[in-house]
Amino acid sequence: MKAWFAQHRAAMGSALRRLWATPLNTLLSLLVIAIALTLPAFGYVLLDNLRDMGGDPSGTQQMSLFMEVDASRKDVGEIESRLRQAASGKWRFVSKEEALKRLKSSEDMAEIVDSLPRNPLPDAFVVELTRTDPEALEVLRKEIAGWPKVAHVQLDSAWIKRLDAFLKLARLALWMLAGIFGAGLVAVTFNTIRLQVMAQAAEIELARIIGATDAFIRRPFYYFGALQGGLGGLVAAGLVFGGMALLAAPVADLAALYGTQYALRAPGAGEVIALAGMGALLGWLGAQLSVSLSLRKFD
Repeated sequence: MKAWFAQHRAAMGSALRRLWATPLNTLLSLLVIAIALTLPAFGYVLLDNLRDMGGDPSGTQQMSLFMEVDASRKDVGEIESRLRQAASGKWRFVSKEEALKRLKSSEDMAEIVDSLPRNPLPDAFVVELTRTDPEALEVLRKEIAGWPKVAHVQLDSAWIKRLDAFLKLARLALWMLAGIFGAGLVAVTFNTIRLQVMAQAAEIELARIIGATDAFIRRPFYYFGALQGGLGGLVAAGLVFGGMALLAAPVADLAALYGTQYALRAPGAGEVIALAGMGALLGWLGAQLSVSLSLRKFD
């Protein structure tokens, strides 16, 4: 077991020395890998933030519940109790008197309101929903519409369905983009490892003559590909953080126009580790393919 650990430690040390021996080439390779990983990673973060913003421009989805005009205070109290039990989100009560007062405050409607013989507006509830799934919201709307003394439930879910469809399409496009750039990353690593194998052809021949196994010869190249990909993933994470920092102020200004506050959510530690791990995996895959094909010339 000690010999096994010693061999892997030596292979990793050899890979690190190769990376350090050509700093300019290493830097350029890391930038290429980082760019290949940054675009899909940045798209993922933006879609994740867009999904969080869900509901409406203020970040929540609202549903308006209108009572029948002849509903009594007892009926209103029962609806309040049902909303409290449903725990579907925050809600506030808008009395018919308050609604009429707001309508009267409008210059265009003041005269019309004064000419009315009585208040035609019903009591209402405005519910801020925590769920944004279109199907779940429609089920909830139908359920509330069946409550006693509820005349109408208004839910502007059409745009939510469009947003949901857009997110599904964007996720599919993102996966396609990630696949294309992932293949490009494998190709970069493949070519880098192939050049290294060609440059060390004499050393590989000598190692085989003195009895080195294929696993011993391959191991440093595998570590090189994985380290290069992992470091490229970390650089990509740095680029994503930089992009989020640049967008933070414009997004905050846009949210302020809608009377709310919103801050972009940056990738967490788990997502950064996943990005580095994906880069390492793709780098290892490129190295494995390259070494397997290149070493056939020595058979």
